[in-house]
Amino acid sequence: MWSRLRIIGGVVLLVLIGVGVWLWLTRGRESTDDAQVDAYVTPIASRVGGTVLRVPVGDNQQVEAGAVLVEIDPRDYQVALDHARAELANAQADLAAAQATVPISSIETSNNVAAAKGGVDRAAAGIVEAEHGLDAAKARLSTAQARKRELEATAAKDAKDVERLKGLLAKDEIPQQQFDTALAQAESSKAAAESAGAQVQEADAAIKGAESRLVSARGGQAVAAAELRTTETAPEQMAVTRARAKSAEAKVKQAEATVKQAELNLDYTTIKAPFKGTVSRKTVQPGQVIQPGQPTMTIIPLEQVWITANFKETQLENMRPGQKVDIDVDAYGGKRFSGKVETIAPATGARFSLLPPENASGNFVKVVQRVPVRIVLDSGQDAEHVLRPGMSVTPTVYTR
Repeated sequence: MWSRLRIIGGVVLLVLIGVGVWLWLTRGRESTDDAQVDAYVTPIASRVGGTVLRVPVGDNQQVEAGAVLVEIDPRDYQVALDHARAELANAQADLAAAQATVPISSIETSNNVAAAKGGVDRAAAGIVEAEHGLDAAKARLSTAQARKRELEATAAKDAKDVERLKGLLAKDEIPQQQFDTALAQAESSKAAAESAGAQVQEADAAIKGAESRLVSARGGQAVAAAELRTTETAPEQMAVTRARAKSAEAKVKQAEATVKQAELNLDYTTIKAPFKGTVSRKTVQPGQVIQPGQPTMTIIPLEQVWITANFKETQLENMRPGQKVDIDVDAYGGKRFSGKVETIAPATGARFSLLPPENASGNFVKVVQRVPVRIVLDSGQDAEHVLRPGMSVTPTVYTR
């Protein structure tokens, strides 16, 4: 009886010692089997549409950064680029012509303004000259008319003297010489009167000519004034010319942007790897017509894997970034890797789900939540890149 009790007591003691040793060994450690390998899974999509000419890579093939993944038929985009370059050349020619027009228009406008002002001044001087000529012609007419009246009166007197002397001559009361002298004087007075009449007509014609010149001068003044008013819009016309040059410049910039976009589209016909990685889920083949934004394959950079471990919230009390981590990988018989805690997520996984829980509605059942913890491997741990995203692992964090 006593021997049995001693045996049972020894077993219990051994169990207690084992439990104590296990608790001591696992003290300051947190572990979880809700963890897996993670990496960036980057879909590679086409930025332009077209017919696929060549796909020089295959599934699970490792590619370097800049390696050609897909080639799309570039002919349509080359034609678009040539058209855009032709439009740019045309716009540049229009801009050169518009810019050359600005100084020419400025000089022509200045000359037109100066010529219009000179025409107005000349027209004013012509009016003054015509008015002076008209006044002089009127003065000459008045003088000629007075002279005509004077000579007509003298001619009338001389004609009457001849008539009186004609009767006296018939009676032989005066000599023939006296009569002949009076007759000559009368003829001379008559000729002088006729000459004065001609001068009056000439002066009258001169007045009409002066009036015509005055009307012409005033008409020229009106025309010159109209031309001057036209040239007064020169600033607005120059503004229009400069605006046309600005518009031509804007069209050149627009054409340059079109050329750049066409060059980009042509460059997009060759899809290249943005970084070093492994190709997966290739969904495109030569001859296939693809659309812009259509996925063609996925690239995974196996050099940049990490561990996402979902620890219970009760395990995070002493967990901090930088703590050492041992990682057992299920796929390789528990092969162990080392790393450290990099970051702890700012929220539980449930809060990032498509339908996060709403505890304020309905009955509440408390469930222990899990918080994602990101663990990075120490450098050189996976030189052969044997870790694949999605593999199950068991990380152990040393919290002390």
